[in-house]
Amino acid sequence: MNLNENDPKLTAFASGELDDTERKEVEAYLAEHPEARAKVEEIRAAGDMLAAAFAVEPADGLKDYQRQAILENARIAQQGRGNLSGLQQAAEGKTFTLPAPTRIFVLRRWLSLAAAAIFGMTVGIGLFAFQQNQAGLTDRETQLASSKTEGREDKPSDTIPLIDIPKFPEDKAARPGTIPGSPATPASPAKATEDELAYPKVYDVRDLSVRVTWGNDSPDSPLITGATEKPGPTRKEKWNREAYDRIVDNPFLAALGNPLSTFSIDVDTASYSNTRRMLNGGALPPRGAVRIEELVNYFPYDYAPPKTDSKRPFAVHTAVAVCPWQPKHKLVRIALKGKKIPAAKRPPSNLVFLLDVSGSMCDDNKLPLVRKSMKMLVDRLGENDRIAIVTYAAKTKLVLDSTSCHKKAAIIKAIGQLISEGRTDGGEGIQLAYKVAAKNFIKNGTNRVILCSDGDFNVGTTSSSELTRLIENKAKTGVFLTVLGFGMGNYQDNRLEQLADKGNGNYGYIDTAAEAKKLLVDGLTGTLITIAKDVKIQVEFNPARVAAYRLIGYENRMLKKEDFNDDKKDAGEIGAGHTVTALYEVVPVGQKTPAVAPAKVDTLKYLTPAKLTKAADGDEMLTVKLRYKLPAGEKSTLMQVALKDADGKIGRQDKDFQFAAAVAGFGMILRDSPYKGTYTLAAVEELAAAAKGKDPNGYRAEFIALVKKARKLKKI
Repeated sequence: MNLNENDPKLTAFASGELDDTERKEVEAYLAEHPEARAKVEEIRAAGDMLAAAFAVEPADGLKDYQRQAILENARIAQQGRGNLSGLQQAAEGKTFTLPAPTRIFVLRRWLSLAAAAIFGMTVGIGLFAFQQNQAGLTDRETQLASSKTEGREDKPSDTIPLIDIPKFPEDKAARPGTIPGSPATPASPAKATEDELAYPKVYDVRDLSVRVTWGNDSPDSPLITGATEKPGPTRKEKWNREAYDRIVDNPFLAALGNPLSTFSIDVDTASYSNTRRMLNGGALPPRGAVRIEELVNYFPYDYAPPKTDSKRPFAVHTAVAVCPWQPKHKLVRIALKGKKIPAAKRPPSNLVFLLDVSGSMCDDNKLPLVRKSMKMLVDRLGENDRIAIVTYAAKTKLVLDSTSCHKKAAIIKAIGQLISEGRTDGGEGIQLAYKVAAKNFIKNGTNRVILCSDGDFNVGTTSSSELTRLIENKAKTGVFLTVLGFGMGNYQDNRLEQLADKGNGNYGYIDTAAEAKKLLVDGLTGTLITIAKDVKIQVEFNPARVAAYRLIGYENRMLKKEDFNDDKKDAGEIGAGHTVTALYEVVPVGQKTPAVAPAKVDTLKYLTPAKLTKAADGDEMLTVKLRYKLPAGEKSTLMQVALKDADGKIGRQDKDFQFAAAVAGFGMILRDSPYKGTYTLAAVEELAAAAKGKDPNGYRAEFIALVKKARKLKKI
């Protein structure tokens, strides 16, 4: 069989209209021709888009102002693609009929030309009236409408800009209000209005320097550009469906009344790479996207690991210096360094790739990047490792049963054949992935599900609470979870972060092939091998030296003080070679703490205030206590390290401490934290530059460049 990219058999295959014999022939052809597979992906994505569109509003004709927008965009498209008179006839009310798959194919082509819609809450619905028994396009017009300009790939991200969409007609006084972002406008309307159909909300992957409303962030979260009310979004006013949980900064607590601070460790790095993606795209991130601990922990630090003869899975290091953004305060660093495991001693692994292949994953920075990332990982594995591939969309499939990496070619081939299709039933995919992992469980080995998705589950089990409960139960089987996020526009960060947390795993965001290499090649052992689980930290502050303190970041990792000794309480995991850094801002005794309101309670009748012990008279500022379990254990082990008070300047500390402080300050400024004081991005840049050091991978230089971009965006 020899098919070209415009062959109707590809369209028929994508829409499920072939008989079994023809379908198998096309499948065999697609297995050997990646360009044809890519074309099938485009056709299916367009079909999903149309199905969603016509589910919202039946195609019952166009309004005058709709036709005006279509005609102008058709004129622009015509300059690069030839005669589109048939499409213009449609806009003028001369409707036409084509077989369903061909309609999808032709419309997909024209949509990519005119950029009438890419993806969003609505996608250019009602653009054409497809009515039966009407005159149709000529064969020549169909050919021209679906042809490609020489030397130019036709992809969803390769679009010409939309012209300014015409204003609403004067007789439409009662319009749907302001653009998304107004508190009165719901983030996800159940049904698109007539005007929303006429003015599709477009999210262009190349243009992030636009006005955007970011999911579930705080209602007062700053928009990306100025907030001016207009009757409808133009091409420079786009929105997206990215969802982030609201984060409230940890407050200062009085050490005398609250001497204990307890939290779960976190080795996730997704927030940094996601923030980097936005800044590189010309947009400031929403507050909820900036988790300071994930920014700090993105970078490798040269902390000393435990000694080779130590039975401890990690070493603990502490330090204190003057706080760079508040010189009257102090900054405490608590650092963990996991023991390293040589690649040759890495235990065998049983991995299940759980891959989202739904229609929402068709963009270049989604499924194509997933395929590339998984191939990188497979290339690093050996014959003692096994891979299974489970995909989920409208249906869940076991694409590849557990296979030894001795047969890498078969695994790579299976990955290369993945195409996006249908809606997203993540719950069913999770069930099957864990079932496959349990079936091939390796005792004393690495058993892990690797979920790759944009988090946009829309059928089956869809609520975050149900999904996290499902993951939490599966984690008890000894199979851990790695969550890798992909994409933009409809990215569900809040859901993916929760899944990783409950699945005894780590969470990363992959925006480039370089990030995939960092996580899955350079950090392979840390990503796959857990050396300690349920790691909890409890810091006891000495009220004789500390008036108040606040933990910087880790807001969604806070635990009750009673949880520290409760081995049933879940906490974070640390991988081989991982580093974990936590920072406290401390107010010394004698300094004012305006953020801590004085206690206004009556004198207690039955209890006298706690008295300081003799240990408080010493030079210790605090004591760090840690509890952890070995990967297969159920009983925790306790570690304790005391930190003596000191007054050294931050510039005299090691470069790792200085750089971590700069990153934390950067996060507070991006979040517009009330505790950032008068700290500026210029000061962040200066401190980070001084602490750059050797920087073999260029991560710190990249950070400094991001600070410069943030300064331009904030115009400071």
